Amino acid sequence: MVTATAKEFAYQAFSREQWAALRDAVPLPLSEAELEALRGINEEVSLEEVEAVYLPLSRLLNLYVQSKQGRGDVLEQFLGRKPSDGPYIISVAGSVAVGKSTVARILQALLQRWPEHPKVELVTTDGFLMPLAELKEKNLLSRKGFPESYDMRMLLDFIRNVRNGEDAEAPIYSHMHYDRLPHTQPIRQPDILILEGLNVLQSAIDYPQFVERPFVSDYVDFSIYVDAPESLLKQWYINRFLSFRAGPFTNPQAYFHHYSKLTIEQAEQTADNIWEQINGPNLRNNIQPTRERATLILSKGNDHLIEQIRLRG
Repeated sequence: MVTATAKEFAYQAFSREQWAALRDAVPLPLSEAELEALRGINEEVSLEEVEAVYLPLSRLLNLYVQSKQGRGDVLEQFLGRKPSDGPYIISVAGSVAVGKSTVARILQALLQRWPEHPKVELVTTDGFLMPLAELKEKNLLSRKGFPESYDMRMLLDFIRNVRNGEDAEAPIYSHMHYDRLPHTQPIRQPDILILEGLNVLQSAIDYPQFVERPFVSDYVDFSIYVDAPESLLKQWYINRFLSFRAGPFTNPQAYFHHYSKLTIEQAEQTADNIWEQINGPNLRNNIQPTRERATLILSKGNDHLIEQIRLRG
């Protein structure tokens, strides 16, 4: 068993200022308007945050990608094989409402501007949740987002095909309909694939009913965990729920349209209950225990600001 102290020794910790110094003159390629399009609901990611945190990270990832490309060329030349078309795979994990989707979108925008790897695809594992009808049939609707609610064989087949340089189709999830859509996202041999979701750091240990090996996390080259205290995560979730109540949920076609009719007090209580019954337990039991499997941990404080970066040494 690995102790907490031993886990800490596996990482080198950087303050925000120390990490920002590692940018090494990498230019900022995003405008304020472009950043605005990447922000999530209730997230105020600034250009200063991009400069201090994401530009050094994009530089690090660029070095990793180039290193892997070089190692791959040498190995394929030595073995007399055709170079592999498989991408460099980055995963982004973390709790509901922590802002991992925004992290993934910003990384995609930055990484695709490097000339060594201009084709960067982003896929969310929400699309690999079982269809709504199947979740209802298996009485898993209240466990949506838990390990047992995903079609893991479908996700594993997808990531294996992408890693092997084959064309693949990623299912697309609709938060409006709370279900998988009939059309898919084509993935055609990207230079980099970013895989974002609650479960991307989980392994076969987390799915004892799934006997097939290897697992999704075994195909990932670099993994990121976006972390924050649960008290903040809960408040961010409630704030996001209120924003959805006044926005997307007002659409009569929305699956959760009935929430738009709640008063603010009722909506806050509903979001609190959902956190305590579903998102909180899922975080504590299934998501947070995978944190120390990540290559990099981004720790957030108030206002979604990243305060510390821990890099596995």
